[in-house]
Amino acid sequence: MTTGRLTAPLRRVIADAEEVTGRISGTETQLEALVKHGLAFRHARPPRAYFLTPAGHRLRQEVLTAAPPPTARAAESPRGVFAARTGAESDPGPEGPARVREVHSAWQGLVELRRMTNPDGAVDRPCGWERAHLVQAAALALEAGGCRPGVDGSGGYVVSATQQPEAVEIRGGEPAALSSYAEVLTEAGWQVGEHGTRGRGRVLLASPRRV
Repeated sequence: MTTGRLTAPLRRVIADAEEVTGRISGTETQLEALVKHGLAFRHARPPRAYFLTPAGHRLRQEVLTAAPPPTARAAESPRGVFAARTGAESDPGPEGPARVREVHSAWQGLVELRRMTNPDGAVDRPCGWERAHLVQAAALALEAGGCRPGVDGSGGYVVSATQQPEAVEIRGGEPAALSSYAEVLTEAGWQVGEHGTRGRGRVLLASPRRV
């Protein structure tokens, strides 16, 4: 399907989908219309939110590429869209039950994306989206696993890119904290190893598991 076959409101719903999970918001009529087009699905578990299918994700990229930079959206708060916390943010935003719900919903959406896009439907290892967004994917796994992101050097995890293919670095906190990060990432389907560095102590290197 091309963007020209969708109404402008439906294109906007797709364009406004959360980047990480593909979660979409709109009227029930709009959401069901996207389901009928094969561009979205409704999650089986409460709160039974709607998410883009792989075809919906591809169409979202088409919509965003074709559309001019939206002036109005540039003024919106970046917190209007879910973003995994890497630990490097100077102002990560408020904590609390609302954030916990957002993270839980994002993680459930990512698990569903694994089921739909991994060739064998496996949900216990990362999918293609995670391999293309390593830092965000690792950060989401850590936050969803109950780990605390670092803020202004006050402890907690910090996820950053590395020069190694398909690998991110996780640092921060005491050695016991590194062990807990490794446990959470391993449970989420990542291969994790601990390494020493010059002047920065011990760090983790994590890569998405393939099998």
